[in-house]
Order: sequence, then C-alpha cells, then structure tokens
Amino acid sequence: MNTPDVQRRLSVIFASDMVGYSRLMEHDEAGTLARLKAHRLELIDPTIARHGGRIVKSTGDGLLVEFASVVEAAEAARSIQTRMARRNADVPDDRRILFRIGIHMGDIIIEGDDVFGDSVNLAARLEQQADVGGICVSEAVKGQIAHKSGMRLEDMGQLQVKNISRPIQAYRLRFDDAETPQAPARPPQPPEQLSIAVLAFNNMSGDPEQEFFSDGLTEDIITALSRFRELTVISRNSTFALKGKPINVPEVARSLNVRYVVEGSVRKAGNRVRITVQLIDAKADAHVWAERYDRELADIFEIQDEVTSSIVATVVGRLEAAEHERVKRAIPENMQAYECVLAAKVLHHRSNRDENTKAREMIERAVASDPNYAHAHAWKACIIGQAYANGWASDPEAAIATVVDELAIALRLDENDSDVHRILAAVRAMQDQLDVAAHHQARALSLNPNDDLIVVQQGEILTWLGEPETGIEWIKRAMRLNPHHPERFWNHLGRAYFVARRYKDAIDAFRRISRMDKSHHAFLAAAHAMAGEPEAAAAHVKATLESDPGFLIATYMKTMHYKRQEDAEHHREALARAGFGD
Repeated sequence: MNTPDVQRRLSVIFASDMVGYSRLMEHDEAGTLARLKAHRLELIDPTIARHGGRIVKSTGDGLLVEFASVVEAAEAARSIQTRMARRNADVPDDRRILFRIGIHMGDIIIEGDDVFGDSVNLAARLEQQADVGGICVSEAVKGQIAHKSGMRLEDMGQLQVKNISRPIQAYRLRFDDAETPQAPARPPQPPEQLSIAVLAFNNMSGDPEQEFFSDGLTEDIITALSRFRELTVISRNSTFALKGKPINVPEVARSLNVRYVVEGSVRKAGNRVRITVQLIDAKADAHVWAERYDRELADIFEIQDEVTSSIVATVVGRLEAAEHERVKRAIPENMQAYECVLAAKVLHHRSNRDENTKAREMIERAVASDPNYAHAHAWKACIIGQAYANGWASDPEAAIATVVDELAIALRLDENDSDVHRILAAVRAMQDQLDVAAHHQARALSLNPNDDLIVVQQGEILTWLGEPETGIEWIKRAMRLNPHHPERFWNHLGRAYFVARRYKDAIDAFRRISRMDKSHHAFLAAAHAMAGEPEAAAAHVKATLESDPGFLIATYMKTMHYKRQEDAEHHREALARAGFGD
C-alpha cells in the first residue's frame, strides 16, 4: 500500500545520452564541452521547451526529460536527431556529437523536482538500445503514435535489458522526412596540386549595373568550390584584384601559386542569362574544359551547381554524387532577393562607411523581398557588424542586438551556412563566450575550409584561447590563401605574436599597417616596452594619447578577450610598463 506522502502521475519520460562521450572528452575535452554546450543552447533545450518538455536532470552527457504528451516527446526527439544529422554532415567522424534517445510512458514518483520509478529506468534502458542517432520507444508509446502521419515503427522484438527482470517490447521510431545521421562517405584522396583560382567573370551585358550580378555570381562559385576540402581555393580578394587587367593565365597562376584557373563571362538580358566558363590547366597551358549555359534566370542555382560540379569532377576525377550535396544551400524564393544580396556583398567588400550604408540598404531589400533567405540574414548581420566594429553605428548597442537577432534567424533557417557560424563566432568571442565561439568557428571551418576570413579568424580565436603559436600558423595560412589580404590580417598576426611573447615579430607585423589607429599604437607601445625599447614605446604612447586623450588601461583591456588570466595580466603589465595610466 502506498504511503500518503508519495505523489504519482502518468508521464512520458524521454532519456538521451551522448555516444562516445568519454572518447571525445579524452581526445579534446575543451572542444567537446564547448560543442556540447552550443548544441544544448542552440538546439536541444529550445526544442524541448517548444514541445512542452521539462528537463528533470542533466548529467555531463545525458538528459532526463518529462513530457505530458507522447506525440510532443516524439516530435522533439525527431527534431533533435534530424537537426543534429545536418550539423554533423561536414564534421570529421572522430569529432561528431551524436545521441541516442529512449521514450517510455508510465507511472512515475515525484519528489520535489525529481522523478523516480520503474518507468524512468525503462526509458533509460530503451535509450541504450537505440541506434546511434536514433530513437527507441516502448509498447506504451507505440500505442499512442502508431497511426500518426509520418511516423513509422520498426519492431525490435522482446529485449532483455539490465536491471529489468521482464523482457520489454521495443520499437525503432522512424520519420518519413528524417535525415540519416551518418554523413556520406568521403571520396578517395585526390592527387596533389589541387589549387585553383576563379577570376572575376566578365560582364558582357554592356550595363555597368550588372557588375554586381557578375561579381556576385563569381563569388558564389568561389564559395561553393571552397567547401570542398580537396581543393585549395584562392580567395575572392586576390582574384578580384586582377579585375579589368590584361590576363596572362600562366603568369596569373604563378603569381597566385595555383595550377588551375577558371575564367568566365556573364551576359544578362531580361529574364535570361548566358554564362560561359572555361577551366585552364596553367601548368600545361591548356584548356581542360569549357561550357556555355543559356538559361532562364530562375535556373541560376542549377547553373552554379553544374559549373561547380563540372570543375571539381574534372580536376579531382572521382567526385561522388553525395559530395555534390555539400555545395547546395537554401535557395531564396525569388531572384530579386538573390540579386540584392550579390550587390550588398560587393558593396560590403569596399570597406568604407558610405558603401556600408549602401550595402545595408541592399540587404534590407533582400530580407524584405524574401524573409526566409538565410544567407540574406547572415549578410545583414555581417554588414551591421562591420559598421559596429568600425564605429560607424549611430547606436552601437542596438547594432549588436540586431546582429545577434539576424544570426539567430539565419541559423534557424539554414544551419549549414558558413558565414552564419563565422559571424556568430566573432560575436560570441566579443562577448567573452569563447567556448561557444570555438564551436561556431569549428562549424564554419568544416563548412568552408578555404575561406580566408574563416581561416584568419581561426588564428584569432586560438590566440584568445591561449594558443597563439598555433594561431600564428592559421593566420599565415590565411595570408597564403589570399595574397592580397586586407591589412587587418597583419593586426591579427601582430597580436598573436605579442601573446606568444615574440615581441620583435609583433612589432614587424604591426609596422605593415599603413593607417594605424589607437589600438595598433597601444599594441606597439606594449611590444616595444616588453622588448626593452622604452623610447619607441613612449613614442607610441604619445601617438595613442593624441588619438584618445582619455586612454586608460582598464578601459582598453575590456576590449580584449583573453581566456587565460596570465595573458590578460601580461598585456596589462606591458601597457603599464610602456607608460599608460590605469
């Protein structure tokens, strides 16, 4: 007979556990925790809440959740597993975070905020029987969802499980629209020298306004090619530096240190577009492949996918059909939004206040035209973030809030957009959320490993995390990817050298910047002071104070994002030694 103070109720228990937690922690403890926290923050906890679940307890790698509805519990499990499959699509096998989920409905005992009883144990045992990335449910759950549209149950038979005396009937829960959690097999390793440069496509329309379209189309093809780890793709900044100049392909290839060069032209008239593309083996000075596409403008994404796949198939020679999926992205509902994004990107890359304002106008038009275009939201965040970082925003707090809101929208619409994760990493680092920043940076790098902006940011974040020597190598790699890189890359390199206590190298890097601001002068003052050069340090202190008479160490250090206290103290000591006041 039950004691009067024992409370019971009928509930749905959802148990989840991370697969291979100990192995992942042993391999990369900090990175695994950062990625797991990010998955919880961005996906798992919001999904559970949206479906009415209550997290009862959380262990390092597992969750116990109570739901009032079997259907809501099943839908939450489906959403988590499906979206985790997408998140893992481009993550190396040994770094993927995958879950098993078990669901049971039965009587539970409530004690405060905790739950106990046979039903809780059954849910945990069902979770252990689930496939990796899968869902296992009991007979009681089956009875509630067997006839629900889109849900399928596969009989697993009577299972004998640990600490349960009787066998339990279990079922695999499948969904008609669910994605497999396993990423496609990677193709065999290609031959060496798979380096490629895509030159800016020529605008043959006779209309200067169409430069936005041809430039944006070129950039999209560069981005798509960059998603293939087999290729080293030169950044758009370097290839666009050659725009409008006479082209000698072998000379261009030598200057950019690539074997293959892509040239093309675009002629757009009304609702039709003609694109010609040719792939050249610069080493042999021979045309490898050429094609012309004459299509309706609405087919532009199919054209881009065909161009990208044809180039990669020709160069690598063994592209699998599954690999083609990696270059696809969410397609906007109308071409006006797409063209506005192309124009906004080109304006953004000009990096001045007036062009940033114009880029903001274009990206606002894109978002208004197609609110479900994830890439437009990502670039809205990037453009506003540029204004914030350069002091052009009239209301900085509102600007950064808008950046965060736009990135949340973009992430919800398309989790596999590298720009979304790149910008999220930058924002989270600026907010001193370095573990979350590291997660998004890893996602951005896996999605687009040849984007020089992502590669240089990898070095920057590693520097904040206290790994400056590794960060230096990443920054140098970004410089090799983009021989015409922005001057700010020298700023990233100088800071990494400074944190590594390599003061002479830091000074050499900062001296490459032609237009120094107060931050550059402050870093140089600190580096000279630590290098035992007080006169040079004093000169840069003077230059800093001329730019900002109220400069104080305490205020300045708030703009630094060191994870290790010793790195922050080192920087503070260097500034004080240079002669700055606190």
